[in-house]
Amino acid sequence: MCCMKSIILPTPVGHTTDKFPESEMPFYRKLGRTDLTVSCLGLGGGGGVSSADTLYAFEQGINYFFYSSDLHHFMYSSMSDALRQLCGRASSVREQVVLATVTYIKSPKAAIAALLDQFMELGIDYIDVFFWGWIDANDGQILQDCLQLSPDLKSSHSFYKHAIEEMVGTSERLKEMGLVRYIGASFHDINLASQWLNSPLLDVVMVRHNAGHRYAQSQIFHQLNPQDLQRPGIVTFKSTSYHSGRLWEIPTGLPTGCWQPKAPDFYRYSLSQNCVDVCLTGLRSREEIDVAIAGVKQGKLTPEEIDYLNLYGDLHQNRLDIQAISPERLLYRA
Repeated sequence: MCCMKSIILPTPVGHTTDKFPESEMPFYRKLGRTDLTVSCLGLGGGGGVSSADTLYAFEQGINYFFYSSDLHHFMYSSMSDALRQLCGRASSVREQVVLATVTYIKSPKAAIAALLDQFMELGIDYIDVFFWGWIDANDGQILQDCLQLSPDLKSSHSFYKHAIEEMVGTSERLKEMGLVRYIGASFHDINLASQWLNSPLLDVVMVRHNAGHRYAQSQIFHQLNPQDLQRPGIVTFKSTSYHSGRLWEIPTGLPTGCWQPKAPDFYRYSLSQNCVDVCLTGLRSREEIDVAIAGVKQGKLTPEEIDYLNLYGDLHQNRLDIQAISPERLLYRA
């Protein structure tokens, strides 16, 4: 297990370092209208990443961590020791970490139970972004009911805060703020996400996006102005996979010698889109962490590369025949 004393803290946005020099695709950025500074790569526990490698990710500069306590918890729990070190009450680096947690129990009445599980398990004082998870097409009214709690969850004088304090005890940090700094929702329905895009009750919107599933580009990303300081934060997930399989698996008919993109290329694909702040990943090891960071350091994809990956995604989903593609639109890589 890595020692906390060896952790290298991320550098705030706007600073240039040898590790992450300023570029057209900065590694650190502001998460929408929040005051949170986030790494463009986020790390979730869905891939079963270990605590040792979670700490390694933080040492390498990743500071956005996503944790689930009630869906696939057996996979996420392998990173819990690291999150206790980074975000627990004894942590000396808590202010450098952005902890995002989620509940898939979409019930206002169950909110206090979901929060209590997370506060007790991780030994934390507060959550930076609390997500209502897996919001699908039929969940419009449920989401509306849940989001009515936003002011109470963020208040420093609410029932929810006092209830948690009774269970876990008070602290200086908990006295200063509410349980949750910002509220997010993870959408599996783009139409519903677009309806809530400008809600004052929702600070961060998380949507599925990849080269084979591009609906968020027109309905979410292109609806936002990057100069608008009041826009919500945008997080993407499922950057490398679709129901047909992993996107790095070569689609049928792709000519020999054509560019065969890997996972980091798909992270760059999402991060090259308008107003995307964080690409959430399921990195499983420090080797994958190193490769992902090295990929992001290459900066935004070119228009030609994005066009090619659009074609690649369509081929992967059998929406396009290779014979219909002009040869000049294909990219070849050694």
